[in-house]
Amino acid sequence: MTTVLQLGEMPSYLQGLLDSEYALLVLLAVFVLEGAMLMYIMPSELIVPGAILLIGDTTQLVSPTNLLIIGIAVMGATTGQYLLFKLAERGGRDYLLGKRWFRISEEKLDKFDGWFQRWGPVVVPLSNTMLFTRGMLTVPAGFSELDGRKFLVLSAVGTLSFQVILAGLFVFWGRLL
Repeated sequence: MTTVLQLGEMPSYLQGLLDSEYALLVLLAVFVLEGAMLMYIMPSELIVPGAILLIGDTTQLVSPTNLLIIGIAVMGATTGQYLLFKLAERGGRDYLLGKRWFRISEEKLDKFDGWFQRWGPVVVPLSNTMLFTRGMLTVPAGFSELDGRKFLVLSAVGTLSFQVILAGLFVFWGRLL
């Protein structure tokens, strides 16, 4: 059986980066961008499994490297979400909708505003745990009166559950193959 990505076939500079201490810094930067909803080149659902494949341990979920990857994912994504939260808080709805990099339509933003108004802050960790809604409640939370520290905790809890589920499924699925 062959793997889709073989490290021996990668360019030496890229393999060197992934084998160096910079791999974790690159991963952190990727997650900050993902959390701030600026990571449009790849689905966020592939980042932790990809990191485990490239630099982690595909044989067991609870390994020092995998726990470090998950920790970096939570720290980076939560930082990115907090930055977006503060931007929404300070800039407001019209400011964000007017930015080209903000790729959420007004209709979708209305939908997520409604979720936040109906359910309150509890939807932040819930949405961070669900596929395709990750981070979508960050902006409505920023528009609300939600305390920034409370948002940080809620965001981190949801991101932690999402990343542990993803990593667990990836490692479990790999064992089946």
